[in-house]
Amino acid sequence: MPQIKANAALQTVITTFECSPGTCQDLLDLLTQAYAEFISKQPGFTGAGLHVNDAETRIANYSQWATRDDFKAMLRTDEMRRRNREIAKLCTRFEPVMYEVAAAFPE
Repeated sequence: MPQIKANAALQTVITTFECSPGTCQDLLDLLTQAYAEFISKQPGFTGAGLHVNDAETRIANYSQWATRDDFKAMLRTDEMRRRNREIAKLCTRFEPVMYEVAAAFPE
């Protein structure tokens, strides 16, 4: 389960996916499948959430990992590289960005 609190000893990653309303559900299905079958079973995985905007043109993914290296190791696996090629076909772009939680409310 993700924990949103400042100074947590976790690596937070927020990934945004830009897509069209016609591909949003297919992309969401691929992401859900990736988490269920592979990502959630990787070392250091803590939790994640997938969020879809009302227009179905963006998906935001909030995930947390024990360390930055755990997240990077997952991305470098052959399995995730293959899945990312499939994901890329359904969106115009996606970008994972690592963040530190600076503040959370209520804390």
